[in-house]
Amino acid sequence: MKKIGIMTTGGDCSGLNTAIHRLNFGAMRRGWEIIGILDGTDGLSHDTPKVIKFDSKTLPIENVRLSGSFLCNGHAAAQNFETAAKTGKFEEFNNKLKKSLDKLKLDALILIGGNGSLSLAYKNRDLYADLSLICIPKTIDMDIPMTDRTIGFETAVQQLVSYCDQLMLTARSHHRWFIVQTMGREAGNLALNAGMAMGADAILIPEIKFDIDELVKHIKNQPRDYGIIMVSEGISLRGHSGKPADMISRALSAAGVINRTAYPEHIQRAGDTTATDRLLALKMADCALDAISNNETFVMTAMINGKCKTISLEEFFNNGDIVCDPNIPNMETSDAYVSPEDPLLKIAVNMGIYIGEVK
Repeated sequence: MKKIGIMTTGGDCSGLNTAIHRLNFGAMRRGWEIIGILDGTDGLSHDTPKVIKFDSKTLPIENVRLSGSFLCNGHAAAQNFETAAKTGKFEEFNNKLKKSLDKLKLDALILIGGNGSLSLAYKNRDLYADLSLICIPKTIDMDIPMTDRTIGFETAVQQLVSYCDQLMLTARSHHRWFIVQTMGREAGNLALNAGMAMGADAILIPEIKFDIDELVKHIKNQPRDYGIIMVSEGISLRGHSGKPADMISRALSAAGVINRTAYPEHIQRAGDTTATDRLLALKMADCALDAISNNETFVMTAMINGKCKTISLEEFFNNGDIVCDPNIPNMETSDAYVSPEDPLLKIAVNMGIYIGEVK
């Protein structure tokens, strides 16, 4: 009988509980024992690993729609690769994780994480040399190479759309513009998709340069005196400082455009999981369990052209934009961004949405 561990790492999002539930029941049907590692890598950094043994009643079916992670992803004082690097205890931390994994005697570990977690898994392969490592990509940023979708992205888009739908009503009532700042770090997928879906008049993302004067001109020329400007948190504006939404707001105010800023923040990572994300979590869970049955290791589940398959972590890592991790010395992260060929960019131009200097 195989013994399988599940661990969620990095930021939370919707769809994690769906994946955990499906992994649990799929594993039980195969006759496998399954445990959950609590609080991500922090759960492995203690002398006695923090784990929970799953059975058919551990995570009720009615709760799988909920956001967040049943296993938790850590807390403010949690031990992880980043905190270990900051305190100069990176090697010591790695040794603790290795000892805990040895104690648990796992045949396989399913790691559900973002591009940072998956990059760390690839660069620290020695940690998982004695078991099968299967990764499942989740992030609202959609910044993981080699997969068309990540768990949590669709729900985050819906959360932003619902948020902006309500803002639009008060915007109309008071003849004002709202600059909504989204999450996404250096990737603009979330802002682009949500902005297009809800009808923003301008969408600013890190991947595309924009001219602030052209943006102001565009807004002043709109037939309405209200609307939404979607701004990704990763944009920059030469000669300006502060939060991106505040920078845009100041420029609009200087031109006489009445506006307010809005920060949905962690609302984007919450919300009942959409059906699309639930189906994605289900497909990726099943793919991960099949990978274990096939004795695969160091692979990631990926949705490519409508089909879920596994690719090697090496392929994931080498096909992204590899950058130095800002928080962990001598560590690299593989990132994906909005492609210049993304059809939404052309549609934005065709629909008269200001998107910046699209080539």
